[in-house]
Amino acid sequence: MSLFKVALIIFIFNVPFGYWRANVKKFSIRWVLAIHLPVPVVIAFRLLAGIGFAFITYPILVGAFFGGQFTGSKIYHLLKKNPDYILTSFIFFDLIKILRLFSSK
Repeated sequence: MSLFKVALIIFIFNVPFGYWRANVKKFSIRWVLAIHLPVPVVIAFRLLAGIGFAFITYPILVGAFFGGQFTGSKIYHLLKKNPDYILTSFIFFDLIKILRLFSSK
């Protein structure tokens, strides 16, 4: 699998964790878990994809990791601006609730 595809998957995988991280107290155990729980999965995926551990892969995959975290956080903060939305820490539940709100109007 190409490095670009692996980076894209890692980016998408980290969006929900960034969303969760944005909804918990900074430096709490949940905040630390939101950052560190995806790491073993990313390492396992890196090994399964067979891209190796060449130096060039590190900045790309670390950028994808933190880019996904940042994007998830921004999604949370954008949704939080609307007082009609009662948000949880789980992006999928929140998006389903928001889609139901739109469909009922």
